Amino acid sequence: MNKAEEYYDSGIEKANSGDYQGAIKDYDKAIEINPKDAEAYYNRGVAKGNLGDDSGEIEDYDKAIEINPRDADAYYNRGVAKGGLGDYRGEIEDYDKAIEINPKDADTYYNRGLAKLELGQKDSGCLDLSKSGELGRSEAYEAIKKYCN
Repeated sequence: MNKAEEYYDSGIEKANSGDYQGAIKDYDKAIEINPKDAEAYYNRGVAKGNLGDDSGEIEDYDKAIEINPRDADAYYNRGVAKGGLGDYRGEIEDYDKAIEINPKDADTYYNRGLAKLELGQKDSGCLDLSKSGELGRSEAYEAIKKYCN
């Protein structure tokens, strides 16, 4: 195991124990050693999100996606962060990309449906909620009852 991997693994352990500040420091060191480590950027973004640093979180997902443009989770999490900032159009764009990469993710359809409803796109939003339910997310049916009937 090289030094970058050691810092990365330490960051994972710290994040899992709730020490997000410590995890970020370890991810910083891993990235310093290996600036092409998409997973380190991704996980640092998750840690920043847990600390409420939405813009830092989005920057790290941007970098993870730049390195690995097929990372559906990075698009998904960046979409969640954008939605938290009220950028529903950006949120939907990220969910579109995540679904293109992984078309069987019920959570992405669910969140995209809710984002579309925020923009007044009722028919399309309700279709996404229905697809989410078909893929196994049971809360989708509650959302359909609340927003679509």
